[in-house]
Amino acid sequence: VQLQAFGGGLVQAGGSLTLSCAPSERTFTYNYMAWFRSAPGKEREFISAIAWRGSPTYYGNSRRGRFIVSRVNSKNTVYLQMNSLKPEDTGVYYCAATTGTQYYSAANYGYWGQGTLVTVSS
Repeated sequence: VQLQAFGGGLVQAGGSLTLSCAPSERTFTYNYMAWFRSAPGKEREFISAIAWRGSPTYYGNSRRGRFIVSRVNSKNTVYLQMNSLKPEDTGVYYCAATTGTQYYSAANYGYWGQGTLVTVSS
């Protein structure tokens, strides 16, 4: 199973983008799907996660209140709506899925998308 992430691009500070992620096999199930961000010189950072049923949801501290993660069951697709974007949000965003019980650590995720680049200009 592969995860397919879409929606990155170039946006001005204060703008919005919505990322989407779906498995190549629509019947694929998981416990959590998450978004991580990679930036040059920084460790892969946890952004947000959502449980299979659509709740609960979790957010990294710096994105709480600006980002919204959601899931459309009929499409088996997870979305990350990113609002009030800041230049420090720039990076490659990866979606990942786990059948495990821990949502926060990247090491717990066995399925990864190809990454989509988000660039926020000042």
